[in-house]
Amino acid sequence: MMEKLVIGIDFGTDSCRALIVDTVSGKELATHTAYYPRWKEGLYCNPAQNQYRQHPQDYIDSLIAVVQGAIKQLDKKQIAHIVGLGIDTTGSTPCLTNEEGVPLALLPEFQENPNAMFVLWKDHTSVKEADEINALAKKWEVDFTARSGGVYSSEWFWAKALHVLREDESIRKTAYAIIEHSDWMSALLTDNLKPEKVKRNKYATGHKAMWAAEWGGYPSQEFLSTLDPLLDGFAASMDSQTFTSDESAGQISDYWAEKLGLPKHVTIAVGMLDAHAGAVGAGIRAHTMVKIVGTSTCDIIVSPKADVGSKLIAGISGQVDGSVIPGLIGFEAGQSAFGDVYAWLKNILAWSLEPLQDVDTAKAIEDKILIRLTEEAEKLDEIQDNLIANDWLNGRRTPFANQALQGAIAGLTLGTTPSQIFRSLVEATAFGSKTIMDHIVNEEVKITEIIAVGGISQKSPYVMQVLADVMGVNITVASSEQAGALGMAMYAAVAAKVFDKIETAISIMVPQAEIVYQPNKDKSNYYLEKYSQYKKLNKFVESV
Repeated sequence: MMEKLVIGIDFGTDSCRALIVDTVSGKELATHTAYYPRWKEGLYCNPAQNQYRQHPQDYIDSLIAVVQGAIKQLDKKQIAHIVGLGIDTTGSTPCLTNEEGVPLALLPEFQENPNAMFVLWKDHTSVKEADEINALAKKWEVDFTARSGGVYSSEWFWAKALHVLREDESIRKTAYAIIEHSDWMSALLTDNLKPEKVKRNKYATGHKAMWAAEWGGYPSQEFLSTLDPLLDGFAASMDSQTFTSDESAGQISDYWAEKLGLPKHVTIAVGMLDAHAGAVGAGIRAHTMVKIVGTSTCDIIVSPKADVGSKLIAGISGQVDGSVIPGLIGFEAGQSAFGDVYAWLKNILAWSLEPLQDVDTAKAIEDKILIRLTEEAEKLDEIQDNLIANDWLNGRRTPFANQALQGAIAGLTLGTTPSQIFRSLVEATAFGSKTIMDHIVNEEVKITEIIAVGGISQKSPYVMQVLADVMGVNITVASSEQAGALGMAMYAAVAAKVFDKIETAISIMVPQAEIVYQPNKDKSNYYLEKYSQYKKLNKFVESV
């Protein structure tokens, strides 16, 4: 069979990764990673206000870097056989655009304005707007949050767009439409940026923008204008039809083919959210929960329609027909912080290093903090530990989103050590994962296996073992270190007509997993008791 290669590109929180895969053998031929230069400098962000913005030029620069870096590892014959390219991104990460579909931050007058940039998934500046959406939806004749778990989040599309429109009078005259990052990338590469013509993906629209076929697409313009007249006209700029990533967004434009060094016949797949792509790259199938474990977590489950029927699951981040795998119902849940919880402790402990003039030495010490904390935490005796923490340092995503909630640690004494605090935070993130699984299972959604992907699943055996002990189930770690990029590479192969459906691509291109974390029965029993303390702490925090 003639060699046909595909490229999967994964835009994460901090960096962009490209992966080139042979569709015949499933072999991963090349990979390259680039970090967002402006983001790395901390520009346009204000953590104290939960403001996290990313410049579209960062996305463009990293896209060029990763594709060019990856194809340099191929010969000319292999490059000529590249037939498809797919892109996933974080989400909901929307941006305001002009009538031509250009993100406002790419216009000279707005290039340094954070409100003209993409509002990253973990930006929580729109809590007020989310509350207003929820209140109005409950009074409307149609509850547009019904397929978003009944609770709309400040991490999502409409709340973020409304917040920046309210916040910044200077951009209102130019703002014409809203674009999700995952849709903008495929539109950019195919030169199909006009807002009304963009092929918007079902994953972002269904899970983040309240799109549903049963009410004819997005929330009505009447609903949006009642929410705030600043949203007048925005519904009209969005085609009510949505697409899955097994469909083509078009062929790569001549400009981008030349810029990236790709053949002009390359098919660009419709975009996708990173967690959904990661689930595909992990080999998701019916009744599987895929945990994408990184700075935050996303939990993705797919079920046959016959199993779900008309039941709507409350408190999750979306329930969408055709989401993740066409023909199955996709469910999304997750935690607003996971690895970010550990990074917070690391940053607290590293604070005293900032004045050191020897930057390299300070950085070397900082890089070892989590390693040392892990080593010491593994030695601790559970019996001597009275610490209990929760995982709400960046609010709660599931069940029942509430970004106003805060983290807590109880049981501190003058004898408490950094490693004990670290272990309590690891346990807290695991308890948060168990809470999600228990909630979904109690809602009669069947889960028969758990697969983990993401940086923490690959790099931290300690965290993964605690996770298995707390959840009380086997956790298989997907073999590919680039599950998101692999998932998009597979969808690119289907969009380019190499395979007839995504299940065929999964059967050929997903490598067999080799690592499985099995729960320790004694520790699982210990953690069941401590889990009840976690729930009591959460109840107290939520009441104050």
